[in-house]
Amino acid sequence: MELYPINLKLTGRRCAVIGGGAVAERKVRALLSSGAAVTVFSPALTSELSGLQETGRLDWVARTYQSGDLHNFFLVFCATNEPEINRQAAADAQAAGALVNIADDPDLSDFYVPAHIAHGDLLLTVSTGGGSPALSRRLREELAARYGPEYGHYLALLTKFRLEMKERLATAKEREKFWRETLDQETLDLLKQGKFSEAEERIRNAACCTGPES
Repeated sequence: MELYPINLKLTGRRCAVIGGGAVAERKVRALLSSGAAVTVFSPALTSELSGLQETGRLDWVARTYQSGDLHNFFLVFCATNEPEINRQAAADAQAAGALVNIADDPDLSDFYVPAHIAHGDLLLTVSTGGGSPALSRRLREELAARYGPEYGHYLALLTKFRLEMKERLATAKEREKFWRETLDQETLDLLKQGKFSEAEERIRNAACCTGPES
């Protein structure tokens, strides 16, 4: 089955999590980090989820899910340890127009959450279409070993210079030359060593040497 890859902006979007255990906790943590407005339906919560509720980070409906609960939600995660409740909640949510993920039933899910690593705005994801979470985790670990935090710092610097270079360099050929000289291992090595100012200076030097006058 062909999947459509997409990154969602969830800031302020209403998302529901059915269940209050360890799996639900992971879902909630990721949703909150994306700025979603989260409601949890569960008779009990893990200590971390309870702490998030007490500090107002999430809304808690302190009972088992009931039909009719899932109107006006954008995403719904079904993460209880009772498959029948998960399936019923998923069917109700889909009927109400929400996109659904069932933790233990990828065939009935509308989407899968890929294994990922994030460094600032840099996001690398791996998905097996729900076929093997273990393989996704293995590949994520390999990516994490290959692409460390320095790549996130690198992206932040490149983003900083991007608009400046669009204004300064008039032609595509000039911009291509600049990025070719900027995207190099030496800059990455400086960032990996924590030498942020030196890395930025190296990029500035590339900018000064690029253009009609160079």
